[in-house]
Amino acid sequence: MAAFTHRDLADRDAFMAYWAKILADNSIKKQIILCDGQVAGNIGSFEQEGEREVTYWIGKEYWGRGIATLALSAFLRLERTRPLYGYVAKDNAGSRRVLEKRGFTLHGEAREYANARGEEVEQFILVLRSEMDDAR
Repeated sequence: MAAFTHRDLADRDAFMAYWAKILADNSIKKQIILCDGQVAGNIGSFEQEGEREVTYWIGKEYWGRGIATLALSAFLRLERTRPLYGYVAKDNAGSRRVLEKRGFTLHGEAREYANARGEEVEQFILVLRSEMDDAR
């Protein structure tokens, strides 16, 4: 999911303005992910084209420690909307596995321009259909 970021990563003022809009938007659920008292990333959900999507970002230094899976588990107790969708770049097996461990299943495929990569990226679309599917 890290491929899909703000348009201009080098422009700190634009990035902060982008985050200010997110923080002010009450329709977007958002949480900070902490690890050992340090900010390890963020997780949230938002509506796009009539579908609720989950998104998360974990700092590279925290990868491979199960933090994303734990954060998603906790977030799913807050975000009860089902179906809930997750989009993941096809080459991001770790992020796909995080979603699948929490009950998301393959729903389809898509292509979208990824600002962080400067190109279109093929994606898997995963869906969590009901709270009963959520592997607690």
